[in-house]
Amino acid sequence: MTSDPYGLSRVVGQPGVLPQQAERLDPSLPIRAGELLVDVDSLNVDAASFKQIKDQAGGDPAKVVETILGIVRRRGKMQNPVTGSGGMLIGRVREVGPDHPAAGTLAPGDRIATLVSLTLTPLQIDEVKAVHPAIDRVDVRGHAILFASGIHARLPPDMPDTLALAALDVCGAPALVARFVKPGMTVAVLGAGKSGALCLAQARRQLGAGGRLIALDVSERALEALRGLGLGAATLAVDATRAVEVMERVREATSGALCDLVVNCASVPGTEMATILSVRDGGTAVFFSMATSFSAAALGAEGVGKDVTMIVGNGYAPGHADLTLELLRSTPALRRLFEQRYI
Repeated sequence: MTSDPYGLSRVVGQPGVLPQQAERLDPSLPIRAGELLVDVDSLNVDAASFKQIKDQAGGDPAKVVETILGIVRRRGKMQNPVTGSGGMLIGRVREVGPDHPAAGTLAPGDRIATLVSLTLTPLQIDEVKAVHPAIDRVDVRGHAILFASGIHARLPPDMPDTLALAALDVCGAPALVARFVKPGMTVAVLGAGKSGALCLAQARRQLGAGGRLIALDVSERALEALRGLGLGAATLAVDATRAVEVMERVREATSGALCDLVVNCASVPGTEMATILSVRDGGTAVFFSMATSFSAAALGAEGVGKDVTMIVGNGYAPGHADLTLELLRSTPALRRLFEQRYI
């Protein structure tokens, strides 16, 4: 039996619905001719999703495991019903279907990271081996199925798997920064996590010696780590759910000009207006956070009369994996930060 490139045949009980929108997927074996089978080692759960699960579990790792197992057993994929988001995985190729595009280039035993969301990836978890709350990672034993359209990357030989996974999980973010940041701009990045740090490093690369770079986060400790990167970014300790206060601090930091571009990488909801109010009229806001309410952003911009181009962060851009891994290789301080946080 062959499968279509988008995995429609893996959707249970909803003909014509794409896997990402489906309530349930079928992760059963054997795979079909156009599919790729992966023995899963780790799930890197989306930051907004993991935070919601962790908060719901009261920080109890056993309850985190119970919640994740419940989602996957019920849905055949890792898609948080509250946030709607998933994450990505790393594992080892077990089988390549003869009609899969990777046939002939991937072989059993190759280690890969998936670059498509767990929200559309058929998944079965047989065992949860460990939970790493500080880095949103869960080590598991199980299998996953990639469709012909499912992008992936070989894990690089020059860095630990966990380091590569942390970077590849958000590699769409710095790729968007590379596309939109121009020399001379004033750029702000909201959120000092994985995607925020990568975006700041890429923004500095695009800005060169000119332009202005601002990092915003509620955690002074996180901002101190960013200062250690030597990117020449001003740092503002702010609560991004308090939009007017953020706007005032950004206005002060930019001598009233506000920002040409703001990239939202926050992992908490309610930060849309802080982003919009920090952008000048005619500027651009990139919402990379899966905690974003896009209706709140659109209606909010209308409500305050802001002429802002709003970009929905797409986790895919051509060359995004290579760009991100090269950014780690060429920025030693950034790599050290990732090694301290995620290994």
